[in-house]
Formats: sequence, C-alpha cells, structure tokens
Amino acid sequence: MATLVTGGLGRSGRWIVNTLADADYDVVCVDLSHPGWGVRGRENVTFRACDLTNFGKVADIVADVNPDHVVHWGAVPAMGRTAGVEVFENNVMATYNMLVTAGRVGADIVTASSESAYGTAFAEEPWLPDYFPIDEMHELRPEDSYGTSKVVGENVADMVTRKYGVQIASIRPSWIQYPNEYRCLDSRDDLSAGVGNFWSYVDVRDIASLVHAGLEANFDGHEPFLGVAAENYMDRPLRELIVEYFGEVPGTFDVDGDGSAFTTQKAQKLLDWTPAHSWNTAATETVSDPQLTVE
Repeated sequence: MATLVTGGLGRSGRWIVNTLADADYDVVCVDLSHPGWGVRGRENVTFRACDLTNFGKVADIVADVNPDHVVHWGAVPAMGRTAGVEVFENNVMATYNMLVTAGRVGADIVTASSESAYGTAFAEEPWLPDYFPIDEMHELRPEDSYGTSKVVGENVADMVTRKYGVQIASIRPSWIQYPNEYRCLDSRDDLSAGVGNFWSYVDVRDIASLVHAGLEANFDGHEPFLGVAAENYMDRPLRELIVEYFGEVPGTFDVDGDGSAFTTQKAQKLLDWTPAHSWNTAATETVSDPQLTVE
C-alpha cells in the first residue's frame, strides 16, 4: 500500500513515518527539503521534496505516487514562529492542495488538525469551555491565525469527502511530548503556562498510533478525533486546577481526579484507539528519535 506522508521529516512526522513503515506500509515521505540524493531511506521509505503550497507540484507528486493513503502532517506548527498571515496562508493552501489532489485519486486521508481549533490555546484572555471534558462536538472559536487555519482545514476535509467520497480523519493532538523530553513538566510551577489547553498533553508515540488507527479504520466521510493523554500533566485533580485559576467550573463537569480536560472516547469507539503513554513513565524513558535513513 503506497502511503504518502507530508511533513515526514519533522519531529513528530518522523515517528509517524517510522510507525507506518514498521506496519509494512510503503511510505513516501514528502517534505519541503530532501535529505540528499545520496541518502537511502530505510526499507519501504522513500523521499520527495515539495512545496505543499504549490498546487501543480503537489498534484504532480500525488499523480506519480498514486497513493492508497495520504497522511497530511506538513504545516507551520504553531503561532509565534513566523507572521500570522504566513501561518494561515501556508497551512490553508497546503491542506487544500493535498486533500483535493488526494481526493481526486481516491486516497483515504489522515490530516493534522489541532486542539488549537477550539480557540483556547492562543486566546488573548483565558476562557472556560462550555463543559468538561471537551469533545469533538464543542464549538470551535479560535481568534488566532493558527487555530483558524485548522478550522478551515477541517472545512476543506468536509468539502473533499462530499465531492470525492473518500474517508478523512482529522487528528486534533494536544501538546506533543517526546520520550525523556517532557517539556510540559518544566512549567508545573506556573499555572498560567498551561491554561491554554488546560494542562493536557500527548506522547508522540500515541499520536503515531492514532494516525495508524485512522488509516486502518472504516467510517463514513470526515471525522475529527482528539489525541490526548488520559490525564493532565500537573498530577492534580482537574477541578482543583480550574477552580484555582478561574474561580469556577462550567455547569457540566465530568472529569474524575487528574483526568484530562479532553476526552478521547470518540477515537476509542470509532478507531479502537486509546492513549498508552503517561508522563509518569514516559518522561524518564530513553527512546531515541526514529532514524528514517540508513548508511
């Protein structure tokens, strides 16, 4: 099965490529730059370079590869690294180009959305959601270009499924952490540092397995799925944290103990996926980043 993965040379993209390659997918890793024409990928991994904002170049690669699946993971990954308009333009055009061309060849798709689509992550003033735990049905209210680009991307996914009938899973990851590099734990002393996503996180290995599950599952049309660890990283009851920061909780609050502010019940039901990693052990694990090339 030919599977095209954009952003595959990025930090989390490498884990996705490696996970799919281990599962015997034939992966074409597409990124803005090529690792070098003398570089050989590990078995069943090859490389292509492409500016995803260029429709013609994307269409050419998709037509050449003719993939069974596409994982669209290439994006400007957050606010603050470049101008907001560049974040929006890059993410929206790259998503449109990739999803439309993938739809035309009948490829099923997993695409990267974000918890930022809800609007709390980069809000000027922190605000409470309508209820806890937050699910995929909660209203999306971003006020920043990154979160808005993800909302538009999900709208594009709706359009592509209507027109081409392909299956699309939009993954909404929380703050992605890496084995032995759990940066979220460094901010425990500052409650305000994590209020934008209510102190949630997810291990990169769980995101890679969620992408894999999205490719393996069967459902109709376009569905968003949250990818979040089962507990918050503060090691404290979520209700206690919310009350300490906001002075109140929403009228509907159904999270036990140190559980996450976000629920992954939908992914469990439709994709048979649950997060397997926790900061309790993963923060001190020694696991190297995947190597996608061989000598």
